[in-house]
Amino acid sequence: MVYRIRAHHGMCFSFFKGMGYSGDFTENMWAMKKKLAENPEVELLCGVDDVCVRCPNNEGGICISGGKAESYDRQVLERCNLSCGMRIGWNDFEKLVRELIIDAGEREKICGNCQWNEFCKS
Repeated sequence: MVYRIRAHHGMCFSFFKGMGYSGDFTENMWAMKKKLAENPEVELLCGVDDVCVRCPNNEGGICISGGKAESYDRQVLERCNLSCGMRIGWNDFEKLVRELIIDAGEREKICGNCQWNEFCKS
C-alpha cells in the first residue's frame, strides 16, 4: 500500500498530540500515524492527501487554505532535496524531515504562521 502524504505533513506527524480541526480529522490523523509506523512507501504530494480526506478545509478535493499549505510542502521538499510525486519509504522521509528541518531549527521558518504552531513549540 502506498499512502499519499503532503510533504509538510512530515513535520505535522512529529508534533501531533491529538488536537485537530475536528473529531473526524483527529481520528484520521491517529489512524494514519499508526499506518505510517509500519514504514510503508509514501507518495509525496503538494496537494490534498490521505490526511486531508477528513479535513474541514478540504472542499471537494481542494484545500481552501491551499496557498499556505502548498508553500509549506514546497519548502519541505526543497530542504529535503525531494520533489512532488516522488515515492519514498516513510521512515526515510521522516528521518530527512527530522534531520534537515526539525533538528536544524528550520521548522518555524517554514510553518511559523500555521494556526497549530504553538503546539509544535512545546
